[in-house]
Amino acid sequence: MRTLLLLIGLVLAVPALAQDKVLSVAIVMRAKPPSQPVSRLDDVVTDEGAAGARLGIADNQTTGRFTGQRFVLVEKRLDRGDDPALAIQALADEGIRFVIAATDGATLGTLSRAAATRNILLLNAGAPDDSLRNEACSRDTLHTLPSRAMIADGLAQYFAFKRWKRWFLVTGRQPGDKELAEAYRLAARKFGMEIVAEKEWTFQPGNGRTDTGHVQLQTEIPAFTQGPDYDVLVVADEADEFGDYLEGRTARPRPVAGTHGLVATGWSPVTEQWGATQLQNRFEKQANRRMTAIDYAAWAAARAIGEAAFRSRSSDPGTIEAYMRSQDFLLSGFKGQGQGFREWDGQMRQPILIVNQRLLVSASPQPGFLHKGSELDSLGTDKDESRCKL
Repeated sequence: MRTLLLLIGLVLAVPALAQDKVLSVAIVMRAKPPSQPVSRLDDVVTDEGAAGARLGIADNQTTGRFTGQRFVLVEKRLDRGDDPALAIQALADEGIRFVIAATDGATLGTLSRAAATRNILLLNAGAPDDSLRNEACSRDTLHTLPSRAMIADGLAQYFAFKRWKRWFLVTGRQPGDKELAEAYRLAARKFGMEIVAEKEWTFQPGNGRTDTGHVQLQTEIPAFTQGPDYDVLVVADEADEFGDYLEGRTARPRPVAGTHGLVATGWSPVTEQWGATQLQNRFEKQANRRMTAIDYAAWAAARAIGEAAFRSRSSDPGTIEAYMRSQDFLLSGFKGQGQGFREWDGQMRQPILIVNQRLLVSASPQPGFLHKGSELDSLGTDKDESRCKL
């Protein structure tokens, strides 16, 4: 009888033990207005970021089986007019301490300020703004999406390797395009390049898909790209309004690079090196589409939480965060090098991929670009350059 009562007590204790080891992670997304795709081949994406986080949580479940840890993903979509601070408050009231943000920079700023008052660690998977890693940085925010400075430096290193030193810079009309263009200018000075011409794109987007649009573009773009000779046309078009129209239509037969043509990015569906094919396949099976850079950043954020929980053998949020920020933390991110967080601005160190439409072309940091700490710190804002005052 005594043995039976003991067994019953053990069975009743199991749910409580399991509950203590459940770790809830949230992802917050800002609903985007519908946009016109440039090509019929473009995927229609309605869950960017969320799909990556789902895969990251599923991967965490696999490793969590060895330590008795279970992970749960809570998804929160912000519609137009919703207050991001209220979303943080609601998640904090549920006891959630880790929030992945797949939002624009302005929304992230509001989320970050709210997170700082609610003891929440925010992981930025959607905003590349350099200001969020510098003067507007927060102790309560880590960044898994590369900054614009990292993207620009990765591209500039490749141009230095190729000796493409003279750039023609074309900038879009959106604020993000202008910020990326400034990152290109800084990278050009940093790596000894020269911007010999700059122009802002003013042609109306969308006309290229009409019956005679290609004829207009064939006339407009050669005239637009006239000017001094250059080695490469560098495009800053984050909004994807015009960049695809440039290749094959420029006045000179020069490569197009940047946001289009030869693209610098944190992730691409074409990547298959370093075991990336298995990650791509698992994502496509789950999401029924290809993995974007924001999906990858959200996956990396979820996996960083899971990896830190696994390595620290803890489900305590404070212990997990401390391990994520430590020099011992490294995430295997399928890009050839372990990825950890910089202590001065919370940015995840990672290679920048240089890709075309079908294949990986290169990966930065390029050979020969050395650093006194990590070669990955040759990409983006280094410690001595940082304006982040924590």
